[in-house]
Amino acid sequence: MSFWHPVCLVSTFFGVGLIPFAPGTWGSLAALPIAWFTYRQYGTAGVVAVGVGLFLVGCWAASVFARRTSDSDPGSIVIDEVAAQCLVLTAVPPALEYYLAACAIFRLTDILKPWPASWADQSMKGGLGIMLDDIFAGAYAWALMHGLYLLLD
Repeated sequence: MSFWHPVCLVSTFFGVGLIPFAPGTWGSLAALPIAWFTYRQYGTAGVVAVGVGLFLVGCWAASVFARRTSDSDPGSIVIDEVAAQCLVLTAVPPALEYYLAACAIFRLTDILKPWPASWADQSMKGGLGIMLDDIFAGAYAWALMHGLYLLLD
């Protein structure tokens, strides 16, 4: 599949997932400026809308990309990290220290995959499975970040 194919562009988030080292981390980092600019224009509701929109488009694109590459969960698919990271960032104000902490905590929960993220990762197939485990991991990160924000603010 060509890099310029819409499925490839969306799944790899415009090539971010093709960075050879730690593509998931790069995908999470790519979400930070998107969430920040969206928050500045449309507030938290805008960031939620972007995260949900990326999730929905990502379910389709990840499904097609995985099927075409004959890989059930290619590492180059990072739209799942971008969507989940956007949702995690709704727990905190758009400040660099909170965004970087949210990114680190999301990466930790995405790697550890606490239940039900582990269940989705192992049991769900196709684009929904690729996307959903990150959303579940993101829910843990959201709760941790929201708690941290409440403690510090």
